[in-house]
Amino acid sequence: MNLKVDVPVAVTLLYEPKGAKICPLAVRWDGRVYRISKLGLHHTFREGRTLYHVFSVASETAFFRLVLNTDNLFWRLTEVSDGES
Repeated sequence: MNLKVDVPVAVTLLYEPKGAKICPLAVRWDGRVYRISKLGLHHTFREGRTLYHVFSVASETAFFRLVLNTDNLFWRLTEVSDGES
């Protein structure tokens, strides 16, 4: 089941300076830590002067869409799915 949400989350990430890549490693949401096992699509968009990074990631039990606001470096969870229809 897909669920649209808009909540702040804590994200642990790896920054790789070679190629300037970042990769989310874990998401802490609703009192639980979900270790990221798969990185899906990544894209960026702008709203005004603010650049956002959007990551589609998966843990062993769920899929997440994470959005990083580069102005304030806050992460938001905008969509979560358990993989069921």
